[in-house]
Amino acid sequence: MPSPTPAPTGCCPPFDPAPWDGKEIVWQDKLFVKDRVRSFLHIPLNFGKVVVRNMEKIWAAQAADKSLMVCDENSLWGADLYIAVTKEVPGTQGARLTGRFVSRAYDIPYREVGDRARELSQELLAAGRPAEKILSCYTTCPKCAKAYGHNYIVLLAKVG
Repeated sequence: MPSPTPAPTGCCPPFDPAPWDGKEIVWQDKLFVKDRVRSFLHIPLNFGKVVVRNMEKIWAAQAADKSLMVCDENSLWGADLYIAVTKEVPGTQGARLTGRFVSRAYDIPYREVGDRARELSQELLAAGRPAEKILSCYTTCPKCAKAYGHNYIVLLAKVG
C-alpha cells in the first residue's frame, strides 16, 4: 500500500539519513522479495521495470514495508534487488536476510558508490570488523533526487 502521506514529488518520499548514518542494524530472517536487475558495467538497465513489477504485487498483497530496497551489486552484468515486505507475496521470489550490518548514509552521485563502499570496507577492516558483503540502498529515484537536491545512498556492510 502506498505511503499514507503523499510524497511532495508524487513519487519517492523525502529521505531522512539520520536514522541510517553510523548505525548498527540487526536483521533476523528479515523478509524481502528478491529479483534480478540487468546491468552493463554496474549501470542498471531495467531497474525501474523490476521495481514497478514487484511493487504492484507487493501492494496487491498489502505487504509493503516502508519501501526499503537494497541492492547486492554482485556482478558487472546484474544485481540482486531486495524489497522489504511484511509477508510472503504471491508470484514473487521471497528471501530472508540475517546479519549485523553497519550503515553509512551518503549524499553523493551514483558514480561514487563504489569508492564509498571501498572506503567503508577499509574502515571496518581497520577496526577489526571486516565486511563480508556491502549492500546499497538507493533511497529515491534519480528524478526525485534532483527535485529534493539530495541523492542519499545508504551502504549496509554485513559484519561478523
